[in-house]
Amino acid sequence: MATRGITVLGGGLRETQEITRRAEDAGFDAVWSGEFLHRSAIVSVAAMAAATVRIGVGTAIAYAVGRSPLVLANDARFLDEMSDGRLTLGLGTGTRRMMTGWHGVGDPDGPASRIEELVPLLRRLWRLHEGPVRHEGRFYSVDIAPSAEVSPPLRTEIPVYTAGVNARMIEAAGRVADGLICHPTISDRYLDDIALPAIARGAQRAGRAAGDVKLAGIIICSIAGDAAAARREAAAQIAFYAAPKAYGPVLEASGFGAEAAAIRAAFLAGDHQAMTEAVSPAMLAQMAVAGTAEEVRDALPALEKRYDHAALYSPSFTLTAERVAENTQAIIDTFAR
Repeated sequence: MATRGITVLGGGLRETQEITRRAEDAGFDAVWSGEFLHRSAIVSVAAMAAATVRIGVGTAIAYAVGRSPLVLANDARFLDEMSDGRLTLGLGTGTRRMMTGWHGVGDPDGPASRIEELVPLLRRLWRLHEGPVRHEGRFYSVDIAPSAEVSPPLRTEIPVYTAGVNARMIEAAGRVADGLICHPTISDRYLDDIALPAIARGAQRAGRAAGDVKLAGIIICSIAGDAAAARREAAAQIAFYAAPKAYGPVLEASGFGAEAAAIRAAFLAGDHQAMTEAVSPAMLAQMAVAGTAEEVRDALPALEKRYDHAALYSPSFTLTAERVAENTQAIIDTFAR
């Protein structure tokens, strides 16, 4: 059985802390913070760690661009210390547009190669107390000689998970990561046909076992007394993710190419309702659990069996902040142990 977590991508720091405390009290295994235009995963996880004593905390994801390797390594080092070794560092690059427009990355090509260079470099920086770190690569240049003040971190082997959607990015997880963070749009078919073989290829090239790479899945979850309304909320979130062209190959490989085309057309027309209506029942069943609390409880095992860890995630696209908070609490209540 997969361990179970919850993902927070809305609200301020106090709300994030309160959700984390409630999830800990309810017996969840982990709480994850996303990162976006208005949210820092690093600061959010610091707040989550400070508010709790047992529950795992993780970034899902923190952007692997816009921060130098040293800054990112030190952020993780202190988050791990603050949480007494409860941190999982989840990293992703975002889309090409995010890399250039949001983070000012001059060379957005080769995001998988960037991750493959960054993750081993972070692990070397967590061992800076053992000696100099010198690296000259495609994306990063580091030349650091430690002073006597550099002490060992709490853990030199902080778990690093990387996010991936296309096969090459997933292969990077197989090469260098402890786990893969699976996007909400991943289906059974995509996992079997694309993702697992890509992990195996990457692991083989790195001389490691594919089973060493854990799978963490982000599962959209909407709970309401009105089951049809809950399903519309989940469908709207799926449509939000399916709208960018970058996810077209994923949906095509999963057998949802027609739905993706209709979603993109509706998105370009600014028609949110049509976007939502273009999500088929089969697509919804592969990417979300939605309905009454009882229906969601019954449906979740079919999706979380794919993963070593399943992180439930409230829809937010087109929803009010109050509804997101209500649904997040419903998730906690429904799956309390």
